[in-house]
Amino acid sequence: MKILVLGSGVVGVASAYYLARQGHEVTVVDRQPSPAMETSYGNAGQVSFGFSSPWAAPGIPQKAVKWMFQEHAPLKIQPRLDPTMARFMMQMFNNCTAERYAINKERMVRVAEYSRACINALRDETGIRYEDRQRGLLQLFRYDSQVEAVGKDMKVLEQCGVRHHLLNTDEIQQVEPALARVPGKFVGGLHLPDDQTGDCHLFTNRLADYCREQLGVEFRFNTAIQRIRRQGDRIEGVMTSAGEMTADAYVVCLGSYSPSLVKDLDLHLPIYPVKGYSLTVPVIDDGGAPQSTVMDETFKVAISRFDNRIRVGGTAELASYDLSLLEKRRATISMVVRDVFPEGGDVAQAEFWTGLRPMTPDSTPIIGGTKYSNLWLNTGHGTLGWTMSCGSGQLLADLVAGHQPAIDPDGLDIRRYAA
Repeated sequence: MKILVLGSGVVGVASAYYLARQGHEVTVVDRQPSPAMETSYGNAGQVSFGFSSPWAAPGIPQKAVKWMFQEHAPLKIQPRLDPTMARFMMQMFNNCTAERYAINKERMVRVAEYSRACINALRDETGIRYEDRQRGLLQLFRYDSQVEAVGKDMKVLEQCGVRHHLLNTDEIQQVEPALARVPGKFVGGLHLPDDQTGDCHLFTNRLADYCREQLGVEFRFNTAIQRIRRQGDRIEGVMTSAGEMTADAYVVCLGSYSPSLVKDLDLHLPIYPVKGYSLTVPVIDDGGAPQSTVMDETFKVAISRFDNRIRVGGTAELASYDLSLLEKRRATISMVVRDVFPEGGDVAQAEFWTGLRPMTPDSTPIIGGTKYSNLWLNTGHGTLGWTMSCGSGQLLADLVAGHQPAIDPDGLDIRRYAA
């Protein structure tokens, strides 16, 4: 089958890899000059299968009001007359119940845990390296109330068979020795030993090279995707700046830009761009730097170790498609990395970046078919695009081919929003 994949971020390239492995003739199209130049470029660097949790959680509406008046809050909302933003926020707040949280977290962990097996197998098959480490993730708690609240998440992790350990102050220093240099800051942590880290941009580019060289995947860069042409219940072609492209099947992997492409097809994707920021900091003291990924639960900031760099990612900002770099957001993530690892890196020399995470109201990606028989979606992964990319790519490839997938796809496609 000839398949056209729209988008060359980590989800698009992973989809192309799994589709090509099944023998399909795959072409990837993107407006950028190379893979992973937008949201996949400067993400937090964590491949956090066990940390897959919905943003929509009990208590978030009340916290959101509080965060409006805090300088270093994890969520910021830029006031604007934007009905799409208002609708997204209402849908997200409707998912902030204990019942919806449990359903959504199970769906997310289902995809993420499958993705763990898929990325491990992918590394074995391709041999690609991307400054990766398999040393786990440590969620850090500054307050006893956070330790008490994590019990609900631990129950879901137990149900899904995810290894985890609740650690005291001494134990978190054994996992991340540099934390001994900041005594008294944290009361404990949740360790997920099977989580991973690495450079997503490097991963995506090396996987794209493998797809091109070993699997015959064609990449069409510097090609703007303009609109999709339909006929009845089928897609007939995609209009681009290089002319019309046709295939037997089409896969939309355009992240935050997916809704605008398919809206003329009467498909309404509840995906909103949630702006995130990151710093890439050169390491100056290995002993004072993280060895894997830590997540500061209070500020929702992740700090990940590459070979000679530290990636610091955080802040969720609702600001539509605005990509301006705000210094006050830089101040927040700079403050956190200096507070947790004050001697590890030279923050003054950091690269500052921002990108748009394609968030759904329930934080669960949209993977599967549509009312058009040859149009497929693999989008809306929010902050967990890289974490879920391999699992969702393999799942998507199996669904396109009509194979029995290894995990239950129920609740993952667009039909969950039919109401």
